[in-house]
Amino acid sequence: MTGAGRLPSRLVKLRPAPFGADPTGARLERILRSPNWADGAFVNPVGARSVPTGDMIKSLPASLRKEARQSRKPLRPIPVHPTTLADIATPAASGLRLTWMGHSSVLAEIGDRRVLFDPVWGERCSPFAFVGPRRIHPTPVPLASLTGLDVVVISHDHYDHLDMPTIMALIRSDVVFAVPLGVGSHLEYWGVPPERLRELDWNESTEVAGLTLTATPARHFCGRGLRGRQQTLWASWVVTDGTHRIYHSGDTGYFPGFADIGAEHGPFDATMIQIGAYSEFWPKNHTECTPGEPCDCKPDPGQWPDIHMTPDEGLRAHLDLQGGQPGGVLLPIHWGTFNLAFHPWAEPAERTMLASHQAGQQSASPRVGQPFEPATCPEPDPWWRDVAVTPVNGWAVWPRDPAGSAQPSEVAVEA
Repeated sequence: MTGAGRLPSRLVKLRPAPFGADPTGARLERILRSPNWADGAFVNPVGARSVPTGDMIKSLPASLRKEARQSRKPLRPIPVHPTTLADIATPAASGLRLTWMGHSSVLAEIGDRRVLFDPVWGERCSPFAFVGPRRIHPTPVPLASLTGLDVVVISHDHYDHLDMPTIMALIRSDVVFAVPLGVGSHLEYWGVPPERLRELDWNESTEVAGLTLTATPARHFCGRGLRGRQQTLWASWVVTDGTHRIYHSGDTGYFPGFADIGAEHGPFDATMIQIGAYSEFWPKNHTECTPGEPCDCKPDPGQWPDIHMTPDEGLRAHLDLQGGQPGGVLLPIHWGTFNLAFHPWAEPAERTMLASHQAGQQSASPRVGQPFEPATCPEPDPWWRDVAVTPVNGWAVWPRDPAGSAQPSEVAVEA
């Protein structure tokens, strides 16, 4: 990890605005007092590597082949729910409604309050308009149409979670921003008034519009380029109105702390769990296995960076948060919108759906912009199969009957 040194002043002045600003003054002093700061950097609750291993370099030739590249993007346009604004114009019958806006952006309506997690409406998750991962589906609604927001919650300062143009558009409202410690330096630099910032260390809480928001630990890293990493904190978030409880993982690798978060703040009506943009290196070719069926392709945890979860780890994290038993609803996030990893585009959603079914856990599979209430969550619908490249061995049979056997009418045909 790097130290807390500052860039030379000339380089600071030349740095593009989307890079944000470094913590200084009272904010920096608070960072230095944090129990999660050591040896010049924020530290993870469990050790984690955030750089590729040699195995990733060895895997590049296979990952760059035509057939591998083709599977990393959909064949046809991604379906976006057409009536989002009309659907959220009336209050949620159960008092809790979630709308996945793509990637990690989720609108949570909890009670009569509106919380927007990790809003990214930009065309690219990058500091530059001409380069970087580009959005592969349109946003379901114009940002300006999302009225009545009470709080915007940011998990960390990576570009696919903290987008300067989106933040600047939100400044025009009177919304409050809840962010991890140090991230407020970026928002203030972009024009967010300090009085509209709630900047939290892990396990700190704040009250906004009758909601309690708590920053909880995560296993990740930070940084927006041309600076040492680990200078701002990353977090997962718990939000409750006293009746409903929800959890947003942000970006994180799996770690035992999920059980602790669940014990203190759970169980949850719904969790929003990162299940995409992982990079795992299987001991054998996983495409040889039958989709949806158990296999012995167990990855060696020492073979890939520890800062994102696979779908199976995401399910495990949800169960930990629920006290070790199925409960609530798991909403998969951090997939589908930007091409950030070498796995097939639809694989995160597919694997989450199948693993959840096997565990007896309710998972949600809304289309982008499709609101749903966890209390009446529809059964999973593998809509991505209609637009994705079909796996070599075809799709797993879906749905399955309660005993787990296939329903013949749903058998997938290999392309």
